[in-house]
Amino acid sequence: MSNPIPAIAQLPHVDILGNRVHLIETAQAVDYIEDWIAHPQEKPARMVVTGFHGLHCAMEDPGFKAILDQAELFVPDGIAPVWIAKRLGKKVGGRVTGADLMRCFFERADSKGYSSFFFGDTNETLEKLKQTLESNYPGHRIAGQYSPPFREHSAEEKQAMIDRINQARPDVLWVGLGLPKQERWIAENHHKLNVPVAIGVGAAFGFHSGQVKRVPEWVGNAGFEWVWRFLAEPGKLWRRDAIDGPRFLFSIAVHWPQIKIANRS
Repeated sequence: MSNPIPAIAQLPHVDILGNRVHLIETAQAVDYIEDWIAHPQEKPARMVVTGFHGLHCAMEDPGFKAILDQAELFVPDGIAPVWIAKRLGKKVGGRVTGADLMRCFFERADSKGYSSFFFGDTNETLEKLKQTLESNYPGHRIAGQYSPPFREHSAEEKQAMIDRINQARPDVLWVGLGLPKQERWIAENHHKLNVPVAIGVGAAFGFHSGQVKRVPEWVGNAGFEWVWRFLAEPGKLWRRDAIDGPRFLFSIAVHWPQIKIANRS
C-alpha cells in the first residue's frame, strides 16, 4: 500500500434496506486492513464479509442489523448485493469473498510479516490451515489459533479465550464461527479485544485448509456458488438456501421502490 486510501465515508456503496455495502475490490479491502494495523485504535476495526445471508439476518433481527452497521467496512461476499448494485446502475468491482480476502492478506503478510490469530472451526481444520500457511506463506506469522468447544461457555472460559488472543498480540483476528454467530461474538467482545482488526470469515478456514473444496471462480461470479455449496453440505445449508434465500428475494422485490429511492444519490 503506497498511496493514501480514501476515507471509508467516500467509498462507493449500495444501500440495501438500510445496510450500507461497500463496493470495493479485494485488494482495496486489504489496504484498509493494512491501514488499521499501522494505525490501531482503542478498539478493533471490524469488517463484515457476507452476502444475502447477512442481509437477510439483518432484515429479521434489528439487533443484528445494528451489529452490521457498527462495522467499519461491509464487503459483498456473495453475488446478491453485487447484482442489486448493478441493477441500480452502480459500478461494481465484484465479490470480496472471505477466502479471497484472507489469501490477499496472506500474500502481503508474506513480505511484511503481519500476524494472524484464527478463532473458530475445528482443531483438525486449524492444524491443516497452519500447515498450509506455513508452507505457502512462510513470512506470514501465525500468532495463535483456538477452536472453542461447541457448547455454552462459562464467564471464566470466555475471559480465558479473550486473554489468549490478547496475549498473542496478532495483527488480525480471523473468526470462523459462521454467520451470525461470529459477528455477534466480535460485537460482544469488541471492548475487550486488544487487536487492530477483527473479521468474521465463515467457512474460509475450511477453504484454505483444504478441508472444503472451493467453487470454481466462474461459478461463483455467475451466481451459482450456493448450488455448489448446497450439494456439498445439504444438511448444513438447506434452510439458508431453500428458505432464507427465497424470502430474501421476496423482500427485495417488495421493497424495490424504497431501495431505488435510497440509492438515488
